[in-house]
Amino acid sequence: MGQFNLRVYALIVNEFNEILISDEYRYGKFFSKFPGGGVQANEGIREALKRELNEELGYCNTEATFFYFNESHQASAFDNSTLVAFYYIIRMPKMELGKLPSYSIPFSEEQEKQRWVKLSELLPQDLTFPIDQQVIEKFLKENLTIF
Repeated sequence: MGQFNLRVYALIVNEFNEILISDEYRYGKFFSKFPGGGVQANEGIREALKRELNEELGYCNTEATFFYFNESHQASAFDNSTLVAFYYIIRMPKMELGKLPSYSIPFSEEQEKQRWVKLSELLPQDLTFPIDQQVIEKFLKENLTIF
């Protein structure tokens, strides 16, 4: 039996109908995704979400609403494992992160940066990974009330 790779991500939205996108350069690849990452051994999904957001954003609020997890096979883009990803919605006033510095994409240095994107302007293909594309399609289709 193959390996499983548990991941957890946040759809962080603000009062201006913007969503937070995380741009990263890792393993020689540039990609755009939602903030979040891997679940560690002996860690629950919500615990991992809280840890990831604290590591990436310095954000500790745990008010998250479960939104989605993939029920079908999704191969990892980085190894031979099967990806199992959980997505949560977090409503965050824009000011809680402070002003994010602007930057050009793509970049080619090993790093991670975040930017707010208007939901009305975000296209599924703006995200790199197929599962993130499916999630944003579902999110936009459901036309959720953000604030």
